[in-house]
Amino acid sequence: MALLNSYERDTNLVLVEGKLSTRILTLNRPQKLNSLNYDMVSELWTNLRAFEKQDNIKLVILKGNGKAFCAGGDAAAMVRFMTFGHWTFGATFYKKQLILDHLIATYEKPLVSIINGIVMGGGAGLSMHGKFRVVTENAVFSMPEVSLGLFPDVYASLIFSSRLPGFFGEYLGLTSARIDGGEMSACGLATHFVPSVNLPSLERELCRVNSANAAVIGAIIDVFAQKVPTREESGYRSLDVINECFSKNTIEEIFSALEHEAVNGDKWVLAAIKSMKSASPTSLKISLKSIRVGRKQNINQCLIREFRMASHTLRRTVNSDFYEGVRAILLDKDKKPKWQPSKLELVTTEMVDQFFTKVDDEDWEDLQLQNKFGPASLGHSKL
Repeated sequence: MALLNSYERDTNLVLVEGKLSTRILTLNRPQKLNSLNYDMVSELWTNLRAFEKQDNIKLVILKGNGKAFCAGGDAAAMVRFMTFGHWTFGATFYKKQLILDHLIATYEKPLVSIINGIVMGGGAGLSMHGKFRVVTENAVFSMPEVSLGLFPDVYASLIFSSRLPGFFGEYLGLTSARIDGGEMSACGLATHFVPSVNLPSLERELCRVNSANAAVIGAIIDVFAQKVPTREESGYRSLDVINECFSKNTIEEIFSALEHEAVNGDKWVLAAIKSMKSASPTSLKISLKSIRVGRKQNINQCLIREFRMASHTLRRTVNSDFYEGVRAILLDKDKKPKWQPSKLELVTTEMVDQFFTKVDDEDWEDLQLQNKFGPASLGHSKL
């Protein structure tokens, strides 16, 4: 109970500024790299929902305080609570987060995400679905879930499969690769690259606009935007090789293709192999299937599926890899997770398929995504 009370005492987690017809929401948990907890998700949903209904508000800006936009959900805290309590605590938080992501992805007003630092995991759910995604030279993007025994979530399976060129999404999701603002702009994760020195001027101009017209807002951002080259060692420069390797049907085949390319000594290939070898074998296999399934789904189908996958993960239906990954990487920090199963060949098709089914548990219910403005709004009563 002491843990829960401490968790609930956090205040000023989301700062709200109002300037004319623009509202700025700032994630304000810099000591935790703005990682999301229950209260932050609640505050973001409440404010965004209210802004969407107010005719005088035309534009919303999302940004982070400190050196991160948002490093993801607070997985360490979630595992602590589930260890002392019940797995459905994590499922409730996760459901709340996906409902927020759905609101952002279907937002009826222009939303500008300003990413001037780290954006990972759940932070991608907040920033990658809005109309405008502005990055700087300080931006660092990664979806490192497979190294924690999880999978690329928060709608990432659809973004990776449908919005990025070729099989670059599989590369990002399976290797936990970090890419910078230039690469984010090049591959389409970002809509604009703006040097950080110009952000104050950009914000001032956006706060003066009195229009919800996306073309007007885009034109303002264009004034400050620049084209930047990708790094020489960037994997994105070898998109043809990425497509060749990550288009394979199985993780084993992807490994084989990467090892064939490794003889050339490309740093991104060697890093990809090393990262995948240290990841949860189960996570690698369910992540590949998730991304491939995402190519044929809409946002609602994607989020419902991801909630089922996460619920099985938190409930330990198949294994405890997520708990072990958080222990090894975030809690004890020995970086020596003991995955079960420990080898790819021991992860069966039946085990993988289990993650994509409904959870057979009386304490669980499926994710419901209804009309935002109907009497049973997007889970409002559940939040």
